[in-house]
Amino acid sequence: METVSDILEAKGNRVHGIRKTATVFEAVESMSRHNVGALVVTDEDQICGIITERDYLRRVVLLGRTSRTTSVGEVMSTKLVCVDPSSSLDHCMQLMTNRRIRHLPVLSGDRLAGIVSIGDIVKTMIREQASHIQHLTDYIQGRA
Repeated sequence: METVSDILEAKGNRVHGIRKTATVFEAVESMSRHNVGALVVTDEDQICGIITERDYLRRVVLLGRTSRTTSVGEVMSTKLVCVDPSSSLDHCMQLMTNRRIRHLPVLSGDRLAGIVSIGDIVKTMIREQASHIQHLTDYIQGRA
């Protein structure tokens, strides 16, 4: 079974972030520019939350706020659910399903080591399943 570390090795550990004092408009603009669904929020270089597309929809659009005047700190999610690089993909899937979240910051000690999304995990699990199927097919056909 692959781990979070394997995903980060394949995709890289670049994490896009934004300051807590930035506007939601700046956050949405950054998410769009980087083609990501979440940004890690910082306050004086410390992680203090995450802002996602869902946060934007639920806490800005549906409440009639304006993204140009609302700060990220007003709408971000502050109860971060994090994993470490050695976490299994099954563990991540359970966390994401139970907590109804799509992004997991990865902490190595107290250092941000990356972020994984539900898409990263599903893609890796599909690739892993395809490899198992090919291995079994080869075995059945006597090629193993």
